[in-house]
Amino acid sequence: MSMLEVTDLNVYYGMIHAIRDVSFTVEQGEVIALIGANGAGKTTILHTVTRLLASKSGSVQFEGKDITHAPAHSIVRLGMSHVPEGRRVFADLSVYENLKLGAYTRSKAETEESLQDVYKRFPRLEERKSQLSGTLSGGEQQMLAMGRALMSRPKIILMDEPSMGLSPLFVNEIFNIIQEVSASGTTVLLVEQNAKKALSIADRAYVLETGKIIKSGAASDLIHDEDIKKAYLGE
Repeated sequence: MSMLEVTDLNVYYGMIHAIRDVSFTVEQGEVIALIGANGAGKTTILHTVTRLLASKSGSVQFEGKDITHAPAHSIVRLGMSHVPEGRRVFADLSVYENLKLGAYTRSKAETEESLQDVYKRFPRLEERKSQLSGTLSGGEQQMLAMGRALMSRPKIILMDEPSMGLSPLFVNEIFNIIQEVSASGTTVLLVEQNAKKALSIADRAYVLETGKIIKSGAASDLIHDEDIKKAYLGE
């Protein structure tokens, strides 16, 4: 049984058929990358998995449980966290307050334990814990969004374009953190336009084009695939 199993997913925006018969699996402990051009449907898939969008047909199973029609607010309790595209931190709240919101499903003692773990992983967040989140740099906001998602101690974390708009230095730092998160036992489903970076840390990858999966395989193979090189790696 796969940790996450998506089967024949179809999603529409009005009359637009955005996701077409998409199927994929994520095994426990893996880093899985979804790569593709802008508008390929990567974010739509994450939103559908975490129930921010409803599917027209198909199914989503998490640890053997059908969550296709589960209410969105129940997803975190099941062990799934979502780091949205654009970070979406609460700009008028402090770093500390943002992190606390990520632990709303947990007890006070567990929240404190998670907070210390997040501060250990992101020392910069502890230094800025009283600072308003909207005043952080883009890279720091990305760290905060990741830290907030980790506060619930997820079994799987879905990350949407974590490198978007960041300096090369911060991109490297964020990807190092994703690898650390994976090494600590958390499964990762990664949507990322920087295909080279994504494939360099993923176990397997799925390539999306206009709402369909057109190719999949070991990331170490896809990074050397001539079609992938031309289309997504700038080679």
